[in-house]
Amino acid sequence: MTATRRHGKELVSAIHEAVLAEVAEHGYAGTTYEGVATRAGTSKPVLYRRWPSKARMVLDAFLEARPGLTVPRDTGSLSGDLKAFLRNAQSMMERAGRQTLLSLLAELDPSAGEAVRELLFARGADILGPLLDRARRRGELGDAPLPLGIAAPALDLVRHEVLIVGALTDAKLDIIVDEIAVPLLTARSRAH
Repeated sequence: MTATRRHGKELVSAIHEAVLAEVAEHGYAGTTYEGVATRAGTSKPVLYRRWPSKARMVLDAFLEARPGLTVPRDTGSLSGDLKAFLRNAQSMMERAGRQTLLSLLAELDPSAGEAVRELLFARGADILGPLLDRARRRGELGDAPLPLGIAAPALDLVRHEVLIVGALTDAKLDIIVDEIAVPLLTARSRAH
């Protein structure tokens, strides 16, 4: 009996799984089109047609399989909720791998910026909404609308600590949340 050729979503899913397995086993630098093709049971030309660069192929696999950020449980304070959210974002970046993400950022073309932001902070706005709503109900925030990107500085600082510094300490997280994010959110939400 001959093997059935896979197409469409089934093939792409197999390729994504192969990419993730290759990165986990060999690191980003050791991941090759040949290794992915062999593991996925397809050919290199199939990969090259869809992904003109290894960086794009790996990025697409990460985007598809990204461990989803979730709304953290209610800690009872905006500070606690933000710290839980940012630790979750940190964990997501660490699972992808610091060296892998740095290599990916170095190799991606400038047009991939939006996809990288999606990978690093997937669903951030969806998660922050409920956190901010809880803080409003507790009286920690005012009623003024908050712009969508208001949490970007906190996320950028976490990304910097994880990818550039190599670690996000509790002390640094306290500064990011308690001295930057919470005061910014509080002041902006009470502005009229």
